[in-house]
Amino acid sequence: MKTKIWHITKENEIQTYIEASKLLQAGEAVAFPTETVYGIGADATNEQAVAKIYEAKGRPSDNPLIVHIADQSQVHEFVKEIPDNAKKLMRTFWPGPLTIILPLRAGRLAKNVTAGLDSVGVRMPEHPVALGLLAVAGIPVAAPSANQSGKPSPTSGEHVEEDLSGRIAGIVFGGKTGVGLESTVIDCTLEVPAILRPGGVSQEEIEAVIGPVISEAKEVAQQEAPKAPGMKYTHYAPKAPVRIVEGDAAFFQQQIDTAEKRGEVVGVLVSDELEEQLRKSEYMMVLGSKERPGEIAYRFYDRLREFDHTPVTLIYAEPFAKNGIGEAVMNRLDKAAGGHYIKQSEES
Repeated sequence: MKTKIWHITKENEIQTYIEASKLLQAGEAVAFPTETVYGIGADATNEQAVAKIYEAKGRPSDNPLIVHIADQSQVHEFVKEIPDNAKKLMRTFWPGPLTIILPLRAGRLAKNVTAGLDSVGVRMPEHPVALGLLAVAGIPVAAPSANQSGKPSPTSGEHVEEDLSGRIAGIVFGGKTGVGLESTVIDCTLEVPAILRPGGVSQEEIEAVIGPVISEAKEVAQQEAPKAPGMKYTHYAPKAPVRIVEGDAAFFQQQIDTAEKRGEVVGVLVSDELEEQLRKSEYMMVLGSKERPGEIAYRFYDRLREFDHTPVTLIYAEPFAKNGIGEAVMNRLDKAAGGHYIKQSEES
């Protein structure tokens, strides 16, 4: 398959939306930018179209997809009811990086969108290209991240092209994403809403609107069907194994030195602050200052992907405080590392 590439400009913007929309309406898969990461979209009402997403990504079939819309009124087409908590969240955070799980209206969406569940995750993205494309297409669009399943999510059109060129019908280049991590997923089908995946909207921000919520951002058992993406399978991982090193700078440097002595080519993923305390390393990726967690989130996937273009055989990463979007950063880092930590307290 030859993948059509569009680079958005003021001059070709509308024509790009028309051409890309025709592919979506014809049952093809098209990638486009959102404010979180790039997504690979297909008509959420067309089972064959949605199957092309799973095929292109190599995505497990029991991993549900998020449906993207251009206008809040579209929710009523495929959702049975909207609880009051969900209405408040929609008014406050849409458009934006918040996915809300709602009860599904039977028969309105392709079955493979929800992986057989009686609920569906919905969001209205806050990106002009995403909103423009969705508005012209006029259909609900199922869209997970536009990467090979398990790899770090794409935050640029180049990342998508690297992973999916020749596997999907088109890619709309619209610059780098803003948040850099996927949306927060909150389940509003429960009496007390539960955050299933931390993301661009923090728990503190949500609770300021609807009161206390539960945090259930944990792995689910192999026999269970996850209610949201990212809950069951290894995600966000570069080719080299990742280990999270908990300890002071001297301990971190010791881990690097020990690994190099046994022949490892070590990559390092750290903050500005820790970089200054370590010996310079050829394969050191710096995320930014711990004082600016949004900067760390923005650069996170891009830096992880850079390791795949180096000869590193092992990556040591610094953990970050779980405040605000730091919760989402650590969720993704923990999954990239497969939960593997090296802790100073256990080594000493």
